Amino acid sequence: MSAVTYHIADRIATITLNRPEKRNALNGDVVRELRETFAAASADDNVKVVVLAGNGKAFCAGADLDYLQQLQANNLEANLADSRELMLLMQEIYRMEKVVIARIEGDAIAGGCGLATIADLSYAVPDARFGYTEVKIGFVPALVSVFLVRKIGEGRARDLLLTGRLITAEKAAAFGLINEIVPAGTIKDYVQQVAVSLCVDASANSLNVTKKLISAALENPLTEALESAARINAETRQHPDCRKGVGAFLNKLKPDW
Repeated sequence: MSAVTYHIADRIATITLNRPEKRNALNGDVVRELRETFAAASADDNVKVVVLAGNGKAFCAGADLDYLQQLQANNLEANLADSRELMLLMQEIYRMEKVVIARIEGDAIAGGCGLATIADLSYAVPDARFGYTEVKIGFVPALVSVFLVRKIGEGRARDLLLTGRLITAEKAAAFGLINEIVPAGTIKDYVQQVAVSLCVDASANSLNVTKKLISAALENPLTEALESAARINAETRQHPDCRKGVGAFLNKLKPDW
């Protein structure tokens, strides 16, 4: 049975962690399979939005216990190569040209909480718990810290990363870690509606460029970010999607995206 399943319908790709017996925990093989699956979605012109989900009671419980034991035997070079695989997965999801939505129907812990952090939009059921528990086992939340500080700010990141505590979905929403809490009985339909709306109501080019603008605003000094934004603004005006959308707006029509 594949550790990751992949399904496409109506321009929406659903990538599902499929290890319910292991609470969808991560190991080297799962990370590589996730990278391959996200790469397939990224390259597929029939895909506009990606939904990441977990099969079973957990979204993702972090690192697999057998995997953690295996890492103890690795030398520095082997651990660095393994760490870079996870780094590439997170970087590729974060920089993906298509919108990534996390549908969280259970606990998102450690690396699993990292996946929720890097998604563009995250929706969770009320009973889901979130946290970065690495410090409690003598480890560090190294990679995810880069994204978490950007997303929720230094103070709240320090709270979660240093204490290793688990927080409720309500607290995660208050921190800005997730976007909304949705009842368990309706979350699949709700996320589907969000994905469909993105497909129908927004230009693929505009979504991609907007993601890049947000990243640039965080990564570049103010003057450089503004100059980049001005150039992107001008270039987007020349794009066929902009001409199509503005033309439709001026003629009181709905553009077909």
